[in-house]
Amino acid sequence: MRSLTVAVPRPPVALYVHVPFCVSLCPYCDFVVYAGAAARGPRARVGPFVEALLTEIRLRAHAADAAFGAGRPPLQSVYLGGGTPTLLPSASIGAILDAVRDRFGMADDAEVTIEANPGVDERGDAMTLAASGVNRLSLGAQSFDPVLLRRLGRRHRPKDVIDSVEGARAAGIASVSVDLLYDVPGQSLESWSATLEAALDLGVDHVSAYALTLDDPDAEGLTGPTGDHLPTTTGARRWRERARPDQDDDRAADQYRLAVDRLAAAGFRGYEISNWARPGHERRHNLAYWTREPYEAVGPGAHAFDGVTRRWNGARLDGYLGALTEGGSPASLPPGGAEQVATTSAAFEATILGLRLRDGIDSADAEAGPLGPHLAWAVGCGLVERAGDRVRLTTEGRLLSNELFVRLM
Repeated sequence: MRSLTVAVPRPPVALYVHVPFCVSLCPYCDFVVYAGAAARGPRARVGPFVEALLTEIRLRAHAADAAFGAGRPPLQSVYLGGGTPTLLPSASIGAILDAVRDRFGMADDAEVTIEANPGVDERGDAMTLAASGVNRLSLGAQSFDPVLLRRLGRRHRPKDVIDSVEGARAAGIASVSVDLLYDVPGQSLESWSATLEAALDLGVDHVSAYALTLDDPDAEGLTGPTGDHLPTTTGARRWRERARPDQDDDRAADQYRLAVDRLAAAGFRGYEISNWARPGHERRHNLAYWTREPYEAVGPGAHAFDGVTRRWNGARLDGYLGALTEGGSPASLPPGGAEQVATTSAAFEATILGLRLRDGIDSADAEAGPLGPHLAWAVGCGLVERAGDRVRLTTEGRLLSNELFVRLM
């Protein structure tokens, strides 16, 4: 594609911070998470982790200074994800953000997001979060159906989501988002509709709606010593085996169409396949990913990209802590891996990521790039459409995007 003819490393515009702790592990979750005693109690590893994370922030910033000079631009966004970052003590969250400001710099209008579970003992203190600079809260609501929440292994109840949103508003957090799941076993179209209505009744600014995916990172070879995933637990594997037969592609399609229609009617713009926002509340951090902007990342399992090379930290907490806190003097960067993105691969990636966005890709790039040989077929099947000088997915195209993207590859 024309924009990918010359690729050079660029300084990061965004930073992802992975906090790998949860009170309990949801059986469908494939994120890097350590639950139970590692997260709370006398054997908790939160303290050593924060110490290691602050060291990694310093080391990554030093590497960025060496590569791009001290005059590199400040970050436009910072995203604390997990896991449940709000399980960290308030002072630790403040220290992390202070370290990021000091070593990377933050633009005055930077988007600073933190993920939270809505439970009373998990969501943190909104006032303290706001005081530390958080201006966007992303809540893992998943559903407003108490039966489905229990089925998903969630600890919170619908009322906790309501209280979390109200607390964020009272604290002055400017943007509030909820994550929702559809194609959940036992979830009717009526139940999904009620969840959407409950989210809209709360007056949230952003909705992410994801089809429940039950992957197998072990089979995909992602869980080795330096892999970016943890092995799937026996209990989670059994839960997924029971859940898969109760998923239904046609029901999922109906649920997705309902979300498209209902959110649009409420004034939300579907700016990406799985994301809708009120004007001005699009998730700027993820837009950096989707537009292939360079981003830095710290924490176990976190991925970074400089425009040429994709790098990841290993998911194993022992290796992470060993390198950054137990390795003595001087501390070393954690184990992980890296791969250079070839020009051809970058073209495929830019096409797929661009098509995920509402605005799609430039028509000339569509015709000259990986989509070109398939463009007439995709238009004829109603999967993509031309809109001025852009080519973008239709609603049906979004539903069948994986099939289209496999054809491109």
